[in-house]
Amino acid sequence: MKGLRGVIGRVRGWRRGWHERSKLERIDLYTRLTLCSITWGFAVSWGLLPLGETLDEGPVAMALGGAFLATNIAQSVLSNRNLSPAFDDYRGTQPFPTGRLRLPAALQVLMTGLLVALAAVGGVKGEGLVLLVLDLPVAFTIPYVLLVPVRKFLLHCAAFSVAVVALLAAVGIPGGLLFGAVVSLVVVTLLVLTSARPSVWSLSVMWQAEEARDMQARLAVAEERLRFGRDMHDVLGRNLSVIALKSELAVELAQRGNPAAMDQMVEVQRIARASQQEVRDVVRGYREADLPTELMGAQGVLQAAGITCTVEGADGAAGIGAPAAVQAALGWVVRETATNVLRHGDPRHCWIRLTRTRDAVVLEVENDGAGATRPLSGADDDDGGDGGGSGLAGLRVRLGALGGSLTAGAAGDDLFRVTATVPLTAPRPDANGPLALSSEPGPSPAPAAHPEER
Repeated sequence: MKGLRGVIGRVRGWRRGWHERSKLERIDLYTRLTLCSITWGFAVSWGLLPLGETLDEGPVAMALGGAFLATNIAQSVLSNRNLSPAFDDYRGTQPFPTGRLRLPAALQVLMTGLLVALAAVGGVKGEGLVLLVLDLPVAFTIPYVLLVPVRKFLLHCAAFSVAVVALLAAVGIPGGLLFGAVVSLVVVTLLVLTSARPSVWSLSVMWQAEEARDMQARLAVAEERLRFGRDMHDVLGRNLSVIALKSELAVELAQRGNPAAMDQMVEVQRIARASQQEVRDVVRGYREADLPTELMGAQGVLQAAGITCTVEGADGAAGIGAPAAVQAALGWVVRETATNVLRHGDPRHCWIRLTRTRDAVVLEVENDGAGATRPLSGADDDDGGDGGGSGLAGLRVRLGALGGSLTAGAAGDDLFRVTATVPLTAPRPDANGPLALSSEPGPSPAPAAHPEER
């Protein structure tokens, strides 16, 4: 039982690791396995079946057939080992070590000599010889076609074909079989060329696109950092300069006993409070969320990530007639839930539905892949409860200020659903409410009203 449990555990771990792989990694693995299976497919079919004739042709033919089979297996193993470095060389990520081709080349010469010897002693005859010729170059050429230009590959294959046909003719193989050998060599050359190289080229293009997306994401992060630094400089630079000047002026006035020093310090206090608020706005990325824009943006981002996104009700979103604060709150819900779909699980479809009842607006965001999706809770839920964080708690604070509600959880059939409901008669938030819900920024709050200023 212990051994069975161990096997089951390993199988489950393999399945879990397989599902965690990206789609491109799966395609890469499929391509490599396909090329490796071609090598072994030829080795165990056309390279093995004709050797059965050697069992009736004496010990010499049997020994030559066994040696050919062993060499073919060794060549296939080396071909599979050299395939990944050949991939890397074709993509330009890492050069292929030329020394790794010496042993395969030697084995190819040995296989050719054993085949000619088998033909000379009558170990293989007729169609069996043609099939062995068909299998002869497969294992060596699959990685080799990725290492040299097409023109050079075709020239080398032509030279090899001429050498094989000449050696077979020298040992007395009749013209009909020689023609069959030529056809076999032409077919296997074209098969390797049209199966291996286009597959790896397509895979290389997909990896380049993936790398370009990663680079674009890194550039977006760098651009956001520059924007953040620029905003912080714009916010703090002027205010700190004014604070420094007014503080110096207040010191001079105080030294002279001028009561105007008190007015200057009050002004410094006011500017400091305003700077605090502006810094909080910059750090929180405060801006009014526009619902139609967020719907379009979520659909574009999800589709760019390979997730099919269907938006229902977006046509009437701009003229939905809801207050600006309600649309802003729902815009934040769209933004946060789209981020959750991207960050968690492996979804393939996402549905965003916006409907309006008699007295409320309802937004539903639903995605599949819920079995691997972490709910919007836990770490994302603990953002301090001040309404400025992200995740489920921040959304509930934003909607709660408008009398709305938010629910999130499994919806059956491997689905995860977030539903936000906001009444159309929502009260206007006060100055201490979440900043993103108000259509107009309120006055700067007093220091005691904010934990950051205590």
